[in-house]
Amino acid sequence: MDRIYETVKEITEELIEKAKLKAGAIVVVGCSTSEVVGDTIGTNSDPQVAEKLFKGIKEILDSHGIYLAAQCCEHLNRAIVVERKAVPFAEAVNAVPQKKAGGSFATVAYEHFEDPIVVEEIKADAGLDIGGTLIGMHLKKVAVPLRLSKNHLGNAVLLAARTRPKFIGGCRAVYDQQLL
Repeated sequence: MDRIYETVKEITEELIEKAKLKAGAIVVVGCSTSEVVGDTIGTNSDPQVAEKLFKGIKEILDSHGIYLAAQCCEHLNRAIVVERKAVPFAEAVNAVPQKKAGGSFATVAYEHFEDPIVVEEIKADAGLDIGGTLIGMHLKKVAVPLRLSKNHLGNAVLLAARTRPKFIGGCRAVYDQQLL
């Protein structure tokens, strides 16, 4: 458990660095604790693993002034649990995630956030997909895959993405210079 906590902190730091995230950004995390422990997604939701992952991710994001958005599972239509101050004008949905309806990670987020709100969707600046949870619907356009130094967390496949503005009528070279 301690290794998962330390690993997710390293992964989160690397995401922030490679995505060039700034204070006020939002990172969406979809997490199958079942996959992390070596089972099939949706079959063995583990609140203890979720707690370690949540605390590690949130600790790092908070230290950079970045918001965490926790994606629920398909039973809640992949709704998002987020701090109300991150989305002050968002419309709440009437749901509270549970271990078997929302998933352990979203449930832990709801329990630990200062002022949680559940929303139908969000447009995050970057994201971590832990175990094939399909976070793409909650990323801003255009999502760009990030290759992190680790591609697994426990037994779960780990994918990461950042977003960038669309190229509309301009030169990509200008945007590339902004990233340097």
